[in-house]
Amino acid sequence: MTRVSGVAACIAALVLAGTSTPAEAAQLERAPVPGTICEVFPANNVWRMNISRLPKHPKSEQWKRASHAGRTDLHPDFGPPPYGMPYDLVDASQPTVTVQFQYASESDVGPYPFDGDTPIEGGSDRHALMIDEDTCTLYELFAADWRGGDPRAGSGAIFDLASNDLRPAGWTSADAAGLPIFPGLVRWDEVQAGEIGHAIRFTVSCTSRRYIWPARHQAGRADRRCPPMGARFRLKGGFDLSRFSANAKVVLRAMKRYGLVVADNGSDWYFQGTRDPGWTNGLLDQLKRVPAGAFVAVDTRGCRVAKGSASFAYGSRCPGPS
Repeated sequence: MTRVSGVAACIAALVLAGTSTPAEAAQLERAPVPGTICEVFPANNVWRMNISRLPKHPKSEQWKRASHAGRTDLHPDFGPPPYGMPYDLVDASQPTVTVQFQYASESDVGPYPFDGDTPIEGGSDRHALMIDEDTCTLYELFAADWRGGDPRAGSGAIFDLASNDLRPAGWTSADAAGLPIFPGLVRWDEVQAGEIGHAIRFTVSCTSRRYIWPARHQAGRADRRCPPMGARFRLKGGFDLSRFSANAKVVLRAMKRYGLVVADNGSDWYFQGTRDPGWTNGLLDQLKRVPAGAFVAVDTRGCRVAKGSASFAYGSRCPGPS
């Protein structure tokens, strides 16, 4: 893999892109995964791209109609009793295994630090997320099943958290868009810190049979009215946050600045977070009062590093914040 050469280079790229000040870029660099020294991708990664001034996408209203935005509110897909996306921190001493995949041709061979104690998401998707804190490598499985030591999964993907590399074009990951899952999750530690410095993954029930950068895979239908995998939406800048609690404002500010990314098929306007005992119904009930109609799809085409780029990094044509 091509690795990004250090924190200084990442901060420089972010500032040159006009998307942040040096202080803001440095603050994002100081947001590792809890319990590790691992950053979740470099500072110029597309998950950290400020989209608050990007132009409205020409198909914004069409995509919103297809996802029932006029009669749907946001829904946090996590909370008490503890449910959401679990993840496991491991180190170099963790034994690794070879996993048999249903979609082997689009999965990373591994091996994976997966065992019978690895936490698995409830429900049909059965995601398993593992972060090796010694190598800062993210491992993700879809439809994970330990099977008494004969591990199986639908698909698997491995991401170097120090790199901006994308998966090969046309490849799935542990989600249908071919994107990593963990970087798009809302985490309780971020809310407590007062800053979510990245976009948030969400689902819609209808996606089209195509994908747009940085997504790498589609799993949709032959209906171009539906948003493609990788489509990005932001909460409108004028949406009033004054009636929300401090914790809710942290989440909603991230939705204004970094937005939501269509990452998988599922219930309309469900956004994902980690499984954590810190979540409260009071916070989640506030977030459920945000109408999906308050979002707008943005046009990210001017932010690609280059046409056909196999990188999550974004380029200098992307507008900066106000």
